Amino acid sequence: MSRLIRTFAVLSVFGLAVGCSSGADVDEAAVAGARSKDPAHSTSFWVDPASPAAEQIQMWEREGRTQDAALLKRIAEEPAALWPAGELDPGPVIKAATAAARQEGRTAVFVAYDIPHRDCGQHSAGGAADADAYRAWIGKFAEALGNSKALVVLEPDAVAHMVDGCTPGEYQGEREQLLSEAVVRLKQQSGTKVYLDAGNPAWIQDPWKLVEPLKRAGVEEADGFSLNVSNFQTDAVTKKYGVRLSRDLGGKHFVVDTSRNGNGPLPGAWCNPPGRGLGTRPTTDTGEASLDAYLWIKRPGASDGTCEGGPDAGQWWPEYALELARNSKA
Repeated sequence: MSRLIRTFAVLSVFGLAVGCSSGADVDEAAVAGARSKDPAHSTSFWVDPASPAAEQIQMWEREGRTQDAALLKRIAEEPAALWPAGELDPGPVIKAATAAARQEGRTAVFVAYDIPHRDCGQHSAGGAADADAYRAWIGKFAEALGNSKALVVLEPDAVAHMVDGCTPGEYQGEREQLLSEAVVRLKQQSGTKVYLDAGNPAWIQDPWKLVEPLKRAGVEEADGFSLNVSNFQTDAVTKKYGVRLSRDLGGKHFVVDTSRNGNGPLPGAWCNPPGRGLGTRPTTDTGEASLDAYLWIKRPGASDGTCEGGPDAGQWWPEYALELARNSKA
């Protein structure tokens, strides 16, 4: 079963962005100031120059850990999704990131993760207090995107948790309605692509079981679905599963999270499993017509929860990030 990172309450995307009460105050030039080296293979997605990995590199260089800092560039120089904080107005972070991406002619990648009754009360529990609160939150999220180019992964685990029964039946109708409304609202932004999450191949092993729930949740109005968010299933396994689910959904496209799947899964372990490595670097060159992109949706180095010595879910864990970088197959 997948478990998700808690949304970053403070992403440190840009200090000015977090402190803004309105995106109208964002200084685009300041936001785009320090730019990471542009990897040749990642021509379309935006790299956050003030990510936790980038800040860790600066700290380690000051401390003389130059070899570790060099390894961590394998994370810092790649585009990874931003998870705007569910507890706060997501607008300032989104506006800052899209402003920077727009200046570079790139696409910013986001995760919308605030559905009520999130994660069945487990490591990433939380979310909006009720349906109306969620509608207000997703409205702010969408408005902040404007007409900039953006890719949004919508509510990781939300559909799969209905299929596996973890989300109680009395909440399922409301959840499907909220997801469907969220797709429609986000698609009102002309530059936004939306991918509704569909879990991973090891979780709902028969993709046919996802078809009707995904349809009720609005996948037909979305650009497609996402797979393997925060999980470790290999590219080959996930692509095969995705192609089948795409066919069952009438040709819907999909994206895959490859942030930590370089060594595949550790059987029976989903929470900070040791020995994992970075997977395929973000790219739209997938070799499969229905697979739109390999993405780093989970931020490498963000903890899955308080297991294997890790901090709370979503908190930056530099030593785990270093292990992922050291074991990278990319």
